[in-house]
Amino acid sequence: MLLRECFFALLLSVFSWGALEALTPQVALQRLVDGNQRYAGDRSIHPDRTKERRQETAAKQTPFAVIVGCSDSRVAPEILFDQGIGDLFIVRVAGNVVGSLELESIGYSANSLKSALVLVLGHESCGAVNAVMQGQAQDMAAIAKLIGPAVEEAKQQKGSTLENAIKDNVQHVVEQLKGSSVLSPLIQAGMLNVVGGYYNFHTGLVELL
Repeated sequence: MLLRECFFALLLSVFSWGALEALTPQVALQRLVDGNQRYAGDRSIHPDRTKERRQETAAKQTPFAVIVGCSDSRVAPEILFDQGIGDLFIVRVAGNVVGSLELESIGYSANSLKSALVLVLGHESCGAVNAVMQGQAQDMAAIAKLIGPAVEEAKQQKGSTLENAIKDNVQHVVEQLKGSSVLSPLIQAGMLNVVGGYYNFHTGLVELL
């Protein structure tokens, strides 16, 4: 079993490095889904983490996906999606929100590095969203301002549960990115997709929204 998993890890590493330029948004999303299922099932193969991979990516990176995630210490995208060096371009901020600086980072990866997918990743029991819901976000006013509309929407349309607010916040960011002038031309050309996900601490699985 171990030998077989090592073989597939090597195969995946070689394939991913040689074929990244041809990746479609659909293929990129499936790679994340497959990696997350391995992680949740305690079958991680830890691809692209060798000395050779480190040297290969020293001069150039071609991450196949951008992850817009929360700064929460329990939400590490490379681990959750079982990816390695050079595979993911990570933008992390409390509440997985996007302001002007985050948008520029995402746009750089999509336009210059040719990433095929942006995944906005919310998670169970998000402290930033909860702070906004409870009116206790005075120490992160800029972040709270971005989360606020989603919290209000959750209260009005689906009840005031934290999970609903977290998922609404993810969807709000997804729509924001899809409508941005930075990403919309790539989306219209079929070169990029933006999707949302919700990570469950207990199962280890990411639910696509």
